[in-house]
Amino acid sequence: MFVFACAGCGAELTAPLSEVALPVHAHQKYGNGIQLPVLMEPGTFAVDPEPWGPPWRTWEEIPPGEATARGVHAPVHALSGGAAGAIVIAPGDARGTLLIPENRGGYCCGLDGADGPNMACEACGLPVASRIDDCSLWQAVWLAPDAVRRLPVDGAAAPLSWPEVLAEGKATPPVEPITARWESPPGRNHWWSWSPRWEAAAGQALAHLLAASEGRPVTVPDGLTGDVFQRALDALLPAGPPERRSALAGPGRPAPEADADILLVPVHPQTGETWTPPGPAPSAPLVPLPFGVWLWLAFPEPHLPLPASGCMPDGVLRDDPPAPRPSSLFRADPGTFQRTLVRLPAVRSPWLREILHDVAERRRGGLF
Repeated sequence: MFVFACAGCGAELTAPLSEVALPVHAHQKYGNGIQLPVLMEPGTFAVDPEPWGPPWRTWEEIPPGEATARGVHAPVHALSGGAAGAIVIAPGDARGTLLIPENRGGYCCGLDGADGPNMACEACGLPVASRIDDCSLWQAVWLAPDAVRRLPVDGAAAPLSWPEVLAEGKATPPVEPITARWESPPGRNHWWSWSPRWEAAAGQALAHLLAASEGRPVTVPDGLTGDVFQRALDALLPAGPPERRSALAGPGRPAPEADADILLVPVHPQTGETWTPPGPAPSAPLVPLPFGVWLWLAFPEPHLPLPASGCMPDGVLRDDPPAPRPSSLFRADPGTFQRTLVRLPAVRSPWLREILHDVAERRRGGLF
């Protein structure tokens, strides 16, 4: 485990934390006026390998070749000029910090970090972090990588093996209650909707599926996987043979069938590494999914058609009745889709570049 200390005076700024993979939805903006929960689990931190935060430079201000060197292969609105390696933690894990009133940039309901670090070390006053809690943004504290130091406080535990992750991991439900604006009347401040985590995960995976398609139609397994991906794939890819077939693969699943052209696989929740089949390197492209989303797709939790009589067996929990179904079709998160697609070299293909340019139109048409 680690604590993060002020680079100026050495004061400890966090509780002891364990490193996990950066959530796919870390930079998601969801809806309008929505109260999103805390991004990180208590006692954990993640590192963003890319630059994050101000100053921002528009695409026209970026010298030729710099974007490609940073792994961005198509035009974007702007790129961060901040330092790479920002550390994100849960707000409740911050220690010894004070808000900087003059850096209170935000929209309507909270702080968004647009003015730069808005938290300072209480001991020496050095700006060290940005608190994010505005509406439609995941609540988090982002430690500035050049203002803090990572200090070990305990022996580093080895990451869980895939069998251990499968045994101990938690599935992410595809549907959850969404909290509305702060001023909503009592009793009408939430509704059941597709999970923002799932929409972000689908945005990332859809970009990888398109890149792996090579411009050919792609089919995904029936059921919830089809509900999440097939409508978008059918709308974005041409119809007709030859199709490319995708399949779910990962720990605890049977070996992928030989005719599977694309594999939907989990990402390790601690290391961020993508699962790969045992044996020789796979020839089928791997499409990453956050472990909790993959686990629900690979091992769906059934709902009983009728209430059970008698007592529930030991260790069994059930929502009764099941969570309501959303009133709308599933839509992948457009921001996550765009951020992922511009970082895949395949986006240089004219047909993929055209899809990227049409995201706004597709969003108005209800696809995203």
